[in-house]
Parts: sequence; structure tokens; C-alpha cells
Amino acid sequence: MQSILDIVRAHKTGQETGIYSVCSAHPLVIAAALRRGKRDGTLVVVESTSNQVNQDGGYTGMLPGDFRERVHGIADAVGLSRERVVLGGDHLGPNCWQHLPAEEAMQKSEVLINQYVDAGFRKIHLDCSMSCEGDPIPLGDEEVARRAARLCGVAERCWQNAGGEPPVYIVGTEVPVPGGAKEALDELQVTEAGAAADSIAVHRAAFLEAGLETAWGRVIALVVQPGVEFGHADVVDYQPEKAAQLSRQIENDPHLVFEAHSTDYQMPDKLRALVRDHFAILKVGPGLTYALREAFWALDQIEQEWVGEGKAVRLRQTALETMKGDSTYWKSYYDSTGGQLDLDLQYSLSDRIRYYWPKAKIDEAARRLIKSLEDSPPPLTLIMQFLPGQYAAIREQEIRNHPQDLVLHKVDEVLMQYSNACNQGGG
Repeated sequence: MQSILDIVRAHKTGQETGIYSVCSAHPLVIAAALRRGKRDGTLVVVESTSNQVNQDGGYTGMLPGDFRERVHGIADAVGLSRERVVLGGDHLGPNCWQHLPAEEAMQKSEVLINQYVDAGFRKIHLDCSMSCEGDPIPLGDEEVARRAARLCGVAERCWQNAGGEPPVYIVGTEVPVPGGAKEALDELQVTEAGAAADSIAVHRAAFLEAGLETAWGRVIALVVQPGVEFGHADVVDYQPEKAAQLSRQIENDPHLVFEAHSTDYQMPDKLRALVRDHFAILKVGPGLTYALREAFWALDQIEQEWVGEGKAVRLRQTALETMKGDSTYWKSYYDSTGGQLDLDLQYSLSDRIRYYWPKAKIDEAARRLIKSLEDSPPPLTLIMQFLPGQYAAIREQEIRNHPQDLVLHKVDEVLMQYSNACNQGGG
């Protein structure tokens, strides 16, 4: 992906520029991201994770090709050229098959990588950091690197058969838990500069040993822990002084930057500082679907005030009932009960509700809510009460008084922070 390589090279020449990656399968989040990219005149990186989208469908029910069609279809609808859309695969490796013996899990990972690359995904995060059945805990850096190189070889062969631009790769052994931490947080141990240098060295050696020297030239970033994370109700903010040595370390490498995961909920100045300090690829996911949920809950309240509780769709109630009836995606995160569980299910920064938006009852309720407020637009006074930022945008004639516009604008408030941090335009 020459366009991403150019951004990384610009950063390496001293420009405080970067790129953010949107990790979400929700159509409205994707639409908001593509609209933001269209306004800014920039690339848009949209990623799916291995548990969202895989050869078995993931929790979205989509194969990699299905996800590609969803993103491209939305790009066409918003008028953004597909050439400005980069599809990425996040945590591609044995993540979904850690319960299996390593070789079986790796074979499934090879199928996963092959399907992603064949479907046109060209930003590939090779994540083999997790231990499988029978593996030592933690898995050693050398074995992580060997497995990553093995999957890179699969990706390279698939790309050569499929054609198109060659993939770029992300590697790293200190990979934050996907989707946020489960425990309460105070502070985090920043990756040591020496550990980052060692990780780069072992990956380079593994790639060269596997005959992947050309592919190593397209490894653009290392995943490390810069000291940012979020839990259920707390956020660990980036502290530049604690990451100073790590930041200086990557300056010694001619073509690598850092990729920062779990940057959700960081304040705008912290996002800018991350990019400045060479964490030039910022990942965001739950922070966007949290904003989406905020918008829908506000619309739920607006509708009840406007049409009356008896006629209202009651999306929030439907979502809570659905989540309580199926604890699959939150039971290992929340052990609360009663009112506290209601709060966790809705407002936890872990945003486990994002797994439930594709559920038929919730999806139907969300569509009905939008239709209800589309057919009977609420007065601006209600929008001012529950969505003040969007009320201001209506007054400035930036958006219409339309429920979908309100949702998109709410998500875009978060996207603008990332755009500005990466010096991609904004506004």
C-alpha cells in the first residue's frame, strides 16, 4: 500500500503526521468514517478484527469478502472512491482458536489470512502473541515472531496470486487485549525501549530466515504499550514522559513507527502527543460505538418525549432485554447484578453492547426508531436538550434535523479528534 508507506515515510522525515484506523463493523460508524475521509481528502482505514470477521463468520456473521462488500457499498453511497479506502485486518492469528493445539490453531490462522488477503485486505496485523493449548505462558518472542513470519508467507503467496497492491504489515509481541481491559486500571507499564528493539530484531530475523526480506520492507509498525488503556469506568491517559525512551528508540529505525491500540477515550491533546511521539498509527473502535450508543439513547429519549412512551419504539429497553437474554459477549467482563448490571451493560467503556447491534431485535428497533423520527421530526428544543452538539450543527446548517444525520455527526465528533491528531485536515 504505497499510500500508507508514504504517510509513514513522511512521519519518519520529521512531519507530525499519522493515520488512524477505524475498527468497527457497524454500518453507521463506517459511514461516518468514510464521510470524514471524504471531507478531509484523505485515506480511510477500516479494519475488522479476527473475532468480528473470519472464515466461520465471526460475531458479525460476515466472511472477509462480505465485510469488503459492506465497506465498498457504503463508500459508493457516500461518494468516496474505493481507491481511498484501505481494508485492514486486526489481530489476525490464533486469537479465536487459543483453545486448540498450536498447530491446529495456526492452520486455521492460515485460512484466515488467506481469506483476508484474497478479499483485498492490505493492512495486515500479524498477531501471534497469544498462547494456544500446550504453549508456555507467555509465549516467547522468538516463537511469536516465527509464527508471524509463517502467516506473512501465506499472505505474500495469496497476494501474488490475487494481484493488486502488496500488503503492509504490523507486528509486535506486547499486544494489548482486544477491546479493552477487564480489570480496574490505575497505571500501565510502558514497553521498555530495549524490549521494543529486541522485538524488532527477532521479527526481522524470523522474516529473513523465512525468505521474506522483501515483505520485511513493508512492515511499517510495531505494536507496543505506550501506557494507554481503558477499562469499564476508567481511562489511563498517555503520559509522554513515561514513553520518552520508547519514543526515542523507534527513531533509530529507518522505516518503522509504532501502532497504538486502545487509544479510545484519550483526550485530544493526548492523541496529538501520541502521534508526535511516533505512535503514528492510532487504533479506535469502542470509542466510536460508544458515541453511536450515546446518540441512539438520546434519540430514544427524544422519541419518548415527542410521541409518548406508549407509541415509542423503546430501543434502549429492547437492547437491555436482548443482552440480558444472551450473556455470551459480556459474561466474562461483568459480574454485577441488578441496577449495577444495567449500568455496566449500557455505559461501560468496554462497550460490550457493540457485539449486539447486529442482533435482529436490536437492529430492527434501531431502524424503527430512525424511521419514527424521520417521519415525525422532533422540535429543535428536544434535540438541544439531549444532543446539544448536534443541535449546534443544525443551527450552523452543517447537518439536517434527521435522525441518521444526528447519529453520524455524534460519531464524527470522535473521528474529528483523530483526524486533527493525525494532521489529516479536520473541520
